[in-house]
Amino acid sequence: MMLASFSGGFCHQQMACTKFHWPVLRSRVNRNVDEKFKNLTDFTASTAMIKHKKRSRLSLSPMAAAAPVKTGGFSSPKFYQEALTAARANFAQEISFQSKDKDISLAKTLLYISAEDEAFIAYNREMDAYSFQNEREGSKSSSDGQDLNERESTLLAGKKIEDWLSELDAIAKEVEVELMSRDIGCHLTEVLEAVNKVLFDSMGFKRSNIVDSKCSYLHSVLSSKCGSAILLSIIYIEVCRRLNLTIVGSCVGEDFLIWPETGNPEELFKVNSGHSLFGIVNGRCVEDPKSKASDLNSSSLLGLDTASNRDIIGIYLANLIRLHWKRASRMNRGLMLTSPLRPVDDDKTDGSSVRLLRPQDLRLAIMASEKLLILQPHNWALRRDHGMMLYFMREYGEAVQELSICMAFAPEEEAEILEPFVEKLHLLRLESSWKSLGHKGRLTVP
Repeated sequence: MMLASFSGGFCHQQMACTKFHWPVLRSRVNRNVDEKFKNLTDFTASTAMIKHKKRSRLSLSPMAAAAPVKTGGFSSPKFYQEALTAARANFAQEISFQSKDKDISLAKTLLYISAEDEAFIAYNREMDAYSFQNEREGSKSSSDGQDLNERESTLLAGKKIEDWLSELDAIAKEVEVELMSRDIGCHLTEVLEAVNKVLFDSMGFKRSNIVDSKCSYLHSVLSSKCGSAILLSIIYIEVCRRLNLTIVGSCVGEDFLIWPETGNPEELFKVNSGHSLFGIVNGRCVEDPKSKASDLNSSSLLGLDTASNRDIIGIYLANLIRLHWKRASRMNRGLMLTSPLRPVDDDKTDGSSVRLLRPQDLRLAIMASEKLLILQPHNWALRRDHGMMLYFMREYGEAVQELSICMAFAPEEEAEILEPFVEKLHLLRLESSWKSLGHKGRLTVP
């Protein structure tokens, strides 16, 4: 049975913002926001790409950062930087607002996300391993001249993006074979039952009970057959699309429910052979009295806002941010992104008191946030959370820029909370620059 629910997902639209780079204090914010930021969406995407290029060389684990750049027997840093940049550019192009939503490929977009993260993880892993080896005199990188396309497969479990897309094509072909073997027509119920049989019985796809990064990337789930509920829903949507069957979805409580697009919603809830079409697609959550899905009927279904492809990608990215943040902060139980904004932490906002988090997981969360910012450039809450992640990464200058712009869009009461924090970040940035020049002690305001 298809399990379309996802627990604890960032289904709300509050988790979204953008990469933007103008240092602005509240007292100097131009209130004519619509005029000043009318081109924010396009500027956001291009600015995020520029910063991503600059940061790709610096986003390393501490051990990787100390490793020499000559990597005999290892892939060159240039390859990974090119892979990072190419994956981000392909992602931005695929979800561009110049494209129609229906033309966006969910599978291709998620594979671009996987390629970028895998390039980052692989480089850190490779450079960490190399740091344990003695540097050999005259060693040279053997992969500087290799073409990016030739090495792309090393990042996605030995396959290229086109190969993973072909995996979905193959699943759809299996469904067609299943329908032919039954010698039946293409009634909606039979098609959905065939999809379920192939995916969950024959191929063994199942929902993971553990939130893990291996279950949170499309290529890994296609390989292991075990994944998060939102990814299983996306696979279901993509397989049905290849069968010319449109599946739509919507957030209902903590569940993301999917169903075939139809002009007759009553048909979805008619029970045949013990199951309704809606139950066939969504599985157990429909029968769970604790789930809001159990209360749905044809009338309430019409009242739901169906998610666009961009919305679904946004839900996936928000879950990815949540996953990596939890992993980054696992040694700081109860730590939230907004914890430093609380009055109780007011006197602790200085460079020495920033919590130590796992840098690789924190950077992965920031990378996912950057992509979500491209999708949702006007979401002040996401911009705030993105700025707070940069603060935890000790990138105070960029944190000031993000939080300052957030203040221009945030409600008045939220901006008032952010303003003193941003002012302190200005001091932290100055103090960091002061110490980088060899000075000792702390800067203070008289």
